[in-house]
Amino acid sequence: MKLVYFARVREELGCDSEEVDIPLELLTVGQALDWLAARSPRHAEAFADRTKLRFALDQHMVKADAAISGASEFAIFPPVTGG
Repeated sequence: MKLVYFARVREELGCDSEEVDIPLELLTVGQALDWLAARSPRHAEAFADRTKLRFALDQHMVKADAAISGASEFAIFPPVTGG
């Protein structure tokens, strides 16, 4: 799965994307975040406060309880404001 990071998340991880094989037993965005956070201290820090994160699967906004099965892209980013 391609992971895409934006804004603060990208800065904390030091990269804008990465390819990972998410284990099949992980069913939701939240479970995938738990697994990702365990990958390194940088990942743990970037995903520590999930109230300040938003998620998209294949460019569709989702919540942490969304199923990840079948998705090819998982984006993680802080809330966006605009004007």
